[in-house]
Amino acid sequence: MAKIEPLGAVRERVLANLRQEIIAGRLRPGDRLVERELADRFGVSRVPVREAIRALVGEGFVHFETPRRTVVRRLTANDVRELFELREALEVYAAGLAAARATPEDLAEVRELLDLASAATEAGDAEAITDINSRLHDRIMAMAGNDLLTASLEPVAGRLRWMTRRNEEWPQLLVEHRELYEAIASGDPARARAHALAHVRTNFRSTVRHLFGTELTGDGGTTADGHGEATGSATGSGDGEATKLGDGDPRDEGGARAKPGPEGQA
Repeated sequence: MAKIEPLGAVRERVLANLRQEIIAGRLRPGDRLVERELADRFGVSRVPVREAIRALVGEGFVHFETPRRTVVRRLTANDVRELFELREALEVYAAGLAAARATPEDLAEVRELLDLASAATEAGDAEAITDINSRLHDRIMAMAGNDLLTASLEPVAGRLRWMTRRNEEWPQLLVEHRELYEAIASGDPARARAHALAHVRTNFRSTVRHLFGTELTGDGGTTADGHGEATGSATGSGDGEATKLGDGDPRDEGGARAKPGPEGQA
């Protein structure tokens, strides 16, 4: 007899598949999620599909446009700003802790991930790059040795992958990750924090460019005050100024400065 898959396992399988389809862009902002169609496609009942959709609402990937219409969210400039402000607060601090606490084994694991990222970048494998870079940042968070810090970022990790997945300036990203690794491997917390800060802020500017166009403007669906929406194509032109994360010069005590060039997945 065929083994019956527990309802909870079915729900997790459907949830994981839908989440990955959104992150990879196969389900785009504004696309509708219809329980019946998804149940047929996955070969399951509508109950695990309904539960998976509710979980995606909680994770910020989809929302109920009406009580009977569920669609993939259109990210706004304010969504991007808030997520990167949180990332700046947590990841920069984690990099400093990682520099103070990393073991030779930890550093060897990061070097291995960088080698994998290099191969994926050369092959132009976007999904592999996204996965490897997420694992690299997870590894740095783990090296910080603070479980509460790690748990604080988990609820938004998927949305960060979703935003930055569409940024395909992979070679620049690889350079920045190597620089961040060298800073952590140096054992100097201030240097590691400085490079992490520059990396996050560069990624923020690049993500804004890729989601909303070169600038955030008061027309074309994207505004400088964060009320525009990302629809999956570059929009916006004119005299608006690109959004900036934080105040002043993106420099920490270690002296690293955010580079003006494009960057890729966090």
